[in-house]
Formats: sequence, structure tokens, C-alpha cells
Amino acid sequence: MFPHGQRPAPLSWDAVTDDANRPQRLDAWERRVEWPLAAVAVVFLGAYAVDVLAEPKGFADFAVGAVTAVSWVIFALDYFIRLSLAPDRWRWFYRHLFDLAMVLLPLLRPLRLLRLVILISVLQRAVGNAIRGRVVTYTVSAAVLLVFVASLAVLENERYAPEAKITGFGEALWWSITTITTVGYGDITPVTTAGRWIAVLLMIGGISLVGSITATLASWIVQRVADEDSVGRSVTTEHIDMLLAEIDALRGEVRSLRGQQQADSAPGG
Repeated sequence: MFPHGQRPAPLSWDAVTDDANRPQRLDAWERRVEWPLAAVAVVFLGAYAVDVLAEPKGFADFAVGAVTAVSWVIFALDYFIRLSLAPDRWRWFYRHLFDLAMVLLPLLRPLRLLRLVILISVLQRAVGNAIRGRVVTYTVSAAVLLVFVASLAVLENERYAPEAKITGFGEALWWSITTITTVGYGDITPVTTAGRWIAVLLMIGGISLVGSITATLASWIVQRVADEDSVGRSVTTEHIDMLLAEIDALRGEVRSLRGQQQADSAPGG
């Protein structure tokens, strides 16, 4: 049946344990690289801010580009390492197509805006997990990050467009604040297609942020009420147990008194 009498190699224990340990190895890798990737994302954000605000030339422009490229290589390596550690690679690949798009598409010049999406995603993985339970801190940090990133992105795409109204960082910052809060004064509006897409993403981000904060507050309130109910039930149970114990003690005393009375009233007592 098999050529030259060969038999299929038996499945080794190492291969079985390797497959079984893949989820733990993937989780361990993600936990290990959360903060290093966040640091790389901050460096990348700084390079992007310098590129947009200072518009460097010569060696400075080369240095900013090098920092951006190195950061992007690190993000890509993280993606492929997570893919290799996934227990079911095809399933993980299918469920993380957006991550793949964020790694590959921004290499094209017209899609540079997607670089900011992975920046926010990486920071969210590390910082978000650390402070999500602190509602105020999480809200403020997420809102500041969204406003700052959106201001840089809209300024980069708008300032040299014909009839542009956003030509400075101050105007971009004002526009981002009014947009994320859904106020929308309309005094400053983007005129380019990319700028309008940024506006759409910023509005969606603002609504999502408000929704997540509302859900967190609701969860916190429900938890507090549940804890108080649990404490109340515990106290009530303790009181009932104490009353039952006192009743048992009184019954014992009554039985003792009755026994003593019967002994005293007995003939010859």
C-alpha cells in the first residue's frame, strides 16, 4: 500500500502539545508586545506629526521616513507572528482581514490615511486594556487621541487644496473638536474627498466612544446595585441566623426551666 514498505510517521507528542499550546502562546505573545508596540506607535505618531506640522526637508525628511518605515515593519512582523501562533491559521486569517488590510494597503500613497487606523488600534490594545476600567481616564485619553490624529490627517489632506478652509493646525483642531462632539458649526468644512472620509470616521469614532462609555457606566451601575443587593442579602441571612440561634437558646432555657419545675413539684423533691 505504501511505497517500499513505508508507513506514515506517527503523530509525535511534541506536535500534539505544540498545537494544544498555541492559544496560550498567542495570548502570551500579545501580552508581551502590548506595551512595546504602544511605544512604537507613539514614536510613529511623533514622526507623523513632525511630517505634517514641520514639513521637513532633506535629511530630516529622510529620518522621518525611516522612522515611519521601521515602525511599519514592526507592525507587519507583529501581524505575521500572531498569524503563525494562531491555533487555526486560516480561521484567524479570515477573522483578521482588516488587520491585513491595515498592514498592506497603506504602502500605497493614496491610502496613507489607513496608517492612522492601525496606530489607534495598537494603542487601544495596550493602553485601552490598562485603563478601560477607569471611565474618566479612558474617555479623556481616547478623545484626545482621536482629535489629535484626525487634526493631523485633515490638515495633511486639506491645506493645499483649492478653496481649502483648513490651512493651519489650529483650524484643524477646532474642526476636529466640533466634529467629534457632533456639534458641527459648519464654519470650517473639508473640501477634499479624503478630508470628508476623515470626517465620517471621526463622527463614527465619536459615536462609538460615547456608546462604549455609556455601556461602561451602565455596567458599573448594574454591578454596584448587584453588589449592594448581595451585601443586603448577606446581612439579612446573618440576622435570620442570629434570630434562629437566639430562639433555639430560649427554647433550651424554657425546657431547662420546665424540667427544674417538674423536679421541684415531684413528690419528695
